[in-house]
Amino acid sequence: MSEQETNDQDSTEAPQKLSFWKMMLSVMQASFGVQNRKNKERDFASGSIKGFIVAALIFTVLFVLTVATVVNLVLN
Repeated sequence: MSEQETNDQDSTEAPQKLSFWKMMLSVMQASFGVQNRKNKERDFASGSIKGFIVAALIFTVLFVLTVATVVNLVLN
């Protein structure tokens, strides 16, 4: 089967809703700049903006708390 036929079949399938954990993984990958084009396209096709906003807020809070904790441990 050619690549074009495979792409046509993929585009005719209904996009599956992403789980929260896949959204969180995508947010983490994107924040560090390591997300590939395939995942980015999947996210835009089947992810919900509300889910990504929640995942990004959770990631941001956890990241800031982790950095603050590490800095606090180093300085004490």
